[in-house]
Amino acid sequence: MDLAYIPSPSTGVINLGPVPLRGYAFCIIIGVFVAVWYGNKRWIARGGKAGTVADIAVWAVPFGLVGGRLYHVITDYQLYFSEGENWVDAFKIWEGGLGIWGAIALGAVGAWIGCRRRGIPLPAYADAIAPGIALAQAIGRWGNWFNQELYGRPTDLPWALEISEGVNRDAGLYHPTFLYESLWCIGVALLVVWADRRFRLGHGRAFALYVAAYCAGRGWIEYMRVDEAHHVLGLRLNVWTAIVVGALAVAYIVISARLRPGREEVVEPPKPTVPAPSDLSSTDREPEADAAPLDLDKASDGDPAESGSAPKS
Repeated sequence: MDLAYIPSPSTGVINLGPVPLRGYAFCIIIGVFVAVWYGNKRWIARGGKAGTVADIAVWAVPFGLVGGRLYHVITDYQLYFSEGENWVDAFKIWEGGLGIWGAIALGAVGAWIGCRRRGIPLPAYADAIAPGIALAQAIGRWGNWFNQELYGRPTDLPWALEISEGVNRDAGLYHPTFLYESLWCIGVALLVVWADRRFRLGHGRAFALYVAAYCAGRGWIEYMRVDEAHHVLGLRLNVWTAIVVGALAVAYIVISARLRPGREEVVEPPKPTVPAPSDLSSTDREPEADAAPLDLDKASDGDPAESGSAPKS
């Protein structure tokens, strides 16, 4: 008899009257809010303006959602385009299925567009939001708990995850890989914050550290999962992705530190201001405003040649 385990919710949907509140979508939304809130605090601390992170997130978040869904559908196409499957399900993002690799890649494109419109360097923005993204992932992984998906191999550990009988899953106790990744992401966020304060990371190196640290954890967590996935040379596709992306992130940190040491002094250019009339210099004013009024009485008492009148006898 198992005395301790993590129970799974019987349903991933809570109906608030006629409105269904899906646990997966709720976790994603909360994660986005946390990322924007914390990213805003870090951006202001770097010298940026309040609200800039949210303005750019308007571009980054939709791009990220589309990218995450595209990666999932492309790498798990058999779930939607095989015989007997309904391709319309590929659009049902609320049922789960977001690939972090696609979300970060296409989300970066959206962030680049937003930064370009504001005249902001993308690497500085990425450094500011990096820990917030890790926290958003930590929260978002609990959406997998609501959907009873992405669990690991069977286990009898006290923190095993209880999975109920369902489509393409057998009832039993499994490794809670969603929990492992959630805790790992919190650790990644703390690591990036500490390293950023200790070494004053700049020019995208804080973001690269987040990527490298996340990939290190995703590699061993992915190896534990038992859900269907494509394999290359005996390893799951996402394991190879973590290895390649993690190596590129480390290389970027090393090369960037040599080419562009230090941190950006200015992360957001000030808005141009229109000078008030009182601030105009004397050369900008009308000549009449600076000329002294002519006193005819004094002019007549001065030098006759200057006054233009004949001398009195």
